[in-house]
Parts: sequence; structure tokens; C-alpha cells
Amino acid sequence: LKRVFIVFNIFFAVVGAVILGLTLLSQVVISSHGGDQVAGRTAGLIILYIMGSVTMVIAILGAYGAHKENRVCLIVFLVCMVIGSLITLRTGIPAVIARSQIEGLLREKFSELVPLDKAPSDVRVMADELQKELHCCGLFSYKDWEGEIPDSCLCRDDTESECQQISYRMTLMSESIYSKPCFPIIVYFVLLVADIMLAVIFSLAVLAILGVTLSSIMIHQMRYPARAHETRH
Repeated sequence: LKRVFIVFNIFFAVVGAVILGLTLLSQVVISSHGGDQVAGRTAGLIILYIMGSVTMVIAILGAYGAHKENRVCLIVFLVCMVIGSLITLRTGIPAVIARSQIEGLLREKFSELVPLDKAPSDVRVMADELQKELHCCGLFSYKDWEGEIPDSCLCRDDTESECQQISYRMTLMSESIYSKPCFPIIVYFVLLVADIMLAVIFSLAVLAILGVTLSSIMIHQMRYPARAHETRH
């Protein structure tokens, strides 16, 4: 059981390292596509970094306690696992329900911002930045800007397949703008972070329950070594 417990904690530490790696990778992907402004980086990704780091620390504590047969470390590990399993289950179940509602909530919230040319200045600045980075125009359509389409909607290269020609209402002039609206792209990045967090939460919940079981058995055997010896033989 000692060897099994040490191997479990090594695997637990690897999971923590994988969480950190995936979080870093997702941050790079989101940033490279300009989605860091809408993906909740300051909240979701930082939470994932913390979860990965805490997982590695607890795993090291458990492996040390098993290797040295230190009962105090194992009890601390057990308490952390119990708390961790309760937190992950308490967080994960409502998160699954909330995940299915994200797109609808975002659509309702962003619908309040159109028409964009009449929105507050901070909203227009944010929309300009998103359009430049994500190569999109408007939240749901370029018509969100009504007749005042900003330069951030204009295609930088007329040969791009994501461009379309439009004519202004009051003039015969036409412009080449990005054909994709920004809302689907924003939803994609938000759901990407949400899905990674859900996968991490439920993976940690399973591992925490397994950790509770193994550490409880090991503490019991350390408390009653003679009885554990009789059980083995």
C-alpha cells in the first residue's frame, strides 16, 4: 500500500503539472488570437494556475508522508483531500449547469450594447480592439454599427477570404470589411476556458476521493500495525 500510495501521489503531481501546462498552452492560444480580453484570463486562467500549483504541493506532501511513514503529513494530506473533494463537487455540479447557460447570458448582455456607434466610449474602444485582434465586425453583424462602420472593421488585405464588400446606406461607396461577427468568437474563447476548468475540477474530484480512500487505509494500518500484518497474512 505504501508503494501504491507513493505512485498515486506521483501521478497526482503529474496531473498538477499537466494542469499548469494546459493552462499555459490555452493562455498562449487565446493570446495569439487576441481572445485574452474576453476569455476571463484574470479569473479563470489564474484559478487554474492556483489549482495546478496546490495539486502539486499536496501530492508532494502525501508522497513524503508515505515514504517517511509520517502520520502527521498523512493526516494533513487526508484533510486536504476531504476538503478538496467537497470543494470540487460543490463547485463542479453548479458549473456544469452554468456552462449550458453561458451563451444565452452573453447574448442577452451584449444585445444591450447595440447599436455600437451609440454605445458608451469605453464599449466602442473595447469593440475596436476586439475587431482588430479577432478579424471580425460588430457583435452579431456589421449592422450593429448602423451607418458608422469603424476602421477596425476594414480588411487589411482585400484578398482575405473572410472579407465581404458592403455599401453604405447614404452613399454609393463600398468597403471591404470582415464578414464574421465577433460574438461567436467571444463565446468560443469563453467556453474554451470553461471546458478546461470543468475537466480539471472533475478530474481532481475523482483523484481526491481516491486519495481519501488510500490515505485513510494507510493511516489505519499505521495506527494498528499488528492488525494490518495479520490481514496481509
